[in-house]
Amino acid sequence: MKTPVFTGSSVAIVTPFKDGGINFKKLGELIDEQIAAGTAAITICGTSGESSTQTLEEHIEAVDFTVKHVAGRVKVIAGAGSNDTMAAMMLSEHAEKSGADALLLVTPYYNKATQRGLIRHFTYVADRVNIPIILYNVPGRTGVSFNVETYTELSKHPNINGIKEASGNFDLISRTIAACGDELNIWSGNDNEVVPMMSIGAKGVISVAANIIPGEMVKMTKACLDGDFVTGRDLQLKYFDLIGKLFIEVNPIPIKTAMNLMGYDVGELRLPLCEMEPANLEKLKASMRAVGLL
Repeated sequence: MKTPVFTGSSVAIVTPFKDGGINFKKLGELIDEQIAAGTAAITICGTSGESSTQTLEEHIEAVDFTVKHVAGRVKVIAGAGSNDTMAAMMLSEHAEKSGADALLLVTPYYNKATQRGLIRHFTYVADRVNIPIILYNVPGRTGVSFNVETYTELSKHPNINGIKEASGNFDLISRTIAACGDELNIWSGNDNEVVPMMSIGAKGVISVAANIIPGEMVKMTKACLDGDFVTGRDLQLKYFDLIGKLFIEVNPIPIKTAMNLMGYDVGELRLPLCEMEPANLEKLKASMRAVGLL
């Protein structure tokens, strides 16, 4: 049995930018607000953090800053994935030395590795670090997905703690839970699937929506962990439309837009990401108003 890196809600925190660089003062404020709301872990340099358009120096600085600023109050999960195994290894080694509690490693994008390649890629990193790894399955962005057999094989590695599952494939998720049990923890990677996934054994969520509704995501996951799926369901449905609108354009365009509308001042998006289409912006605003965020 592997103890999960965290249970409940982890925020996939955005990276605030200002004057072409990271706004570390603002990042610290965002982290403090998340911790005050009960968030169990800060996931830094993930998709929502625009890691793919950060320089290597920025990525390293963001992880270092987050670990130091959190100062052990909650867990820190450092994004360290790459389509280059050696690059993923370097980022993972840095995160471990920095003091991160765990790593988030996405499937290698663009290369579209075979299942054998996935096993070798993740095993290579897992053999060389001493902190837990959370695999990240998001085939809509990477073009490749794990299968049950690959999950089962990787679950045997003591350093592979679990999966952020964003495939939306409940057959894959259910069969993986059945095959791996407590040897491979699962977290929802889709905010619109938190309660359904937790009803079959997921330990929580790594959440985009938590950037603007951190307390609600904490309440939703706590209810499910306590077996109160009625309360969890009610919260899931209350914010269901908003969550949908947060993905009306590619993440993190809508979430950073929503945060700026709410006065968080998280700055610009980096190209090739850009401002929302006007019609989608109005839909986002309407959904935010409906739940009292505007």
